[in-house]
Amino acid sequence: MKFLQTHRRDLLFTAVILVLAGVLYLWTHPGGTGAVAVLRYGDPQQEQTIDLTRDARYDIDTGTYTIHLQVQDGGVAFVDSPCPDHLCEGFGTLREVGDWAACLPAQASLTIEEGP
Repeated sequence: MKFLQTHRRDLLFTAVILVLAGVLYLWTHPGGTGAVAVLRYGDPQQEQTIDLTRDARYDIDTGTYTIHLQVQDGGVAFVDSPCPDHLCEGFGTLREVGDWAACLPAQASLTIEEGP
């Protein structure tokens, strides 16, 4: 009987340590992957880094068109495109490092990259 009590105590201690480790990890990594979106546009080329941890809408004049980006739930997407073909909207929501989308009429590209 004493063995079972000791075993349960050890399991409880291990569970508490694992939960605390998980909470600490999430607290120090609030954005999940730490990824950011990098928008490149215009001539001469300009670059803008977009935080994916805060939901927001961005309206950016590229010199050709005003593009609209929506950041939501850790991802970003072209929305309400003013260009003639709306192909950039078809890329959907970008979330993972390496994901990319482009709006060629607006001379804009959007890439998910590792954050600082």
